Amino acid sequence: MTAARRISSPLKAATYETLIGLLSVTGMRIGETVGLDRGDVELGEGRLTVRHGKNGRSRELALHPSTVTALDTYVRVRDELCPHPRDQSFLVTNTGVRMNPGTIWHEFDRLRRETGLDRETLGRQARMHDIRHSFVLRTLLGWYRDEVDIEAQLPLLSTYLGHVHASDTYWYMEGAPELLAMAAERLERTWEQHS
Repeated sequence: MTAARRISSPLKAATYETLIGLLSVTGMRIGETVGLDRGDVELGEGRLTVRHGKNGRSRELALHPSTVTALDTYVRVRDELCPHPRDQSFLVTNTGVRMNPGTIWHEFDRLRRETGLDRETLGRQARMHDIRHSFVLRTLLGWYRDEVDIEAQLPLLSTYLGHVHASDTYWYMEGAPELLAMAAERLERTWEQHS
């Protein structure tokens, strides 16, 4: 997000910062975020509606107050810098139209290289979809730390992510050593309590 703020065009900078932030705090897919229209983002109600989800499914997402504030800031900047957009897209380009996913991937690659999230530091190139994975892992780690019943909450997370089945969400948990360690620790405590 810091690298996005340094983009020379103020509208493009605000749009990319908002895009990356929205992906980070909602776990939305890129196409879902780009597909948002202005009427889909209801800041007064603290929610947004994903109308163009995977498999044509729609869903509503509750937004944290800090996210509402950030989105409101973007709306004010967007409307000042692009007072006459050419379509109803929530996130707009400098020409006032909906963002193109191919262009987003290209810009993300540039930002990735600029921030050092490259093969040398991670062992592989960071991908934009990794933001969705990070959202899932942060959510699950928070639940483990708070001693939440993961099994009971997983269907809610799956619905929030737009998954049809909770089992679709399990895929995001693979290969997360910290998550596996917390799960093992919880299991060990449960065994000790029942011994």
